[in-house]
Amino acid sequence: MKKYKAIIIDDEKNLRDALAVMLAANCPEILLCGEAASASKGRELLKAEKVDFIFLDISMADEDGFTFLQSIPKENYGIIFVTAFQEYALLALKASAIDYLVKPVNPDELVEAVAKAIHYLELRQSKSEIRSIYHESLENLHHQVHSENKRIEKITVAEQFGFRIINTIDLMYLQADSNYTNLHLCGSKKVTATRTLGEFEKILDENLFFRIHKSTIINLSHLKAYSSYQGNYAEMTDGSQLSISRRKLNEFREAVTRFSPPIK
Repeated sequence: MKKYKAIIIDDEKNLRDALAVMLAANCPEILLCGEAASASKGRELLKAEKVDFIFLDISMADEDGFTFLQSIPKENYGIIFVTAFQEYALLALKASAIDYLVKPVNPDELVEAVAKAIHYLELRQSKSEIRSIYHESLENLHHQVHSENKRIEKITVAEQFGFRIINTIDLMYLQADSNYTNLHLCGSKKVTATRTLGEFEKILDENLFFRIHKSTIINLSHLKAYSSYQGNYAEMTDGSQLSISRRKLNEFREAVTRFSPPIK
């Protein structure tokens, strides 16, 4: 079994200790080679050890995890954030497709996060374009967390063989395809993402995106018209006609009214 070296950076000793025990018990491929109680001590560890993964606390007293990443060549490492945040920072993490764990850490979620992180690290090491997207995704994450505008503007989408960064304004509509989601973009482009439609619904701005059907979410800024002729349909700017479920119709009309003048 291939071994990967990792360090933990967290200013709470009991949490460092608990994560170390959990890694030893559940992730034999991870070789823990150091722990740090601060970002500065973490930088010292990175100079002393050749590290593959960093388990990084977001909220530390002297320097938060995002600021720490700006001080190192972050694209060289697999970053797994460990966070107690439940609101916007967690939303930004989900949008960035960067691996994360929520405190208190669940062993099953740890195993899943480590497996994904190893897979994506191997991909980045073999494909320079994926390494570049990973770097940009971390930059986007830093920008979104520190931005006054608490709105997800870019999402990193995992595809079958890599990643893609998409501006949410370019998302016209999303359609479920089993455990995948087809993203329809401006310019008649389509991307198949390895996420469910429900996961996207939690990330996207609810003032801009509306779920008109169990299998469809639309971007209201790309809505061209509404028709009730032989059924209820949302017509998009690319000419697509998308079915609106009967139970969603009143909510849809209210959402459109809040977003813009009513469609008659």
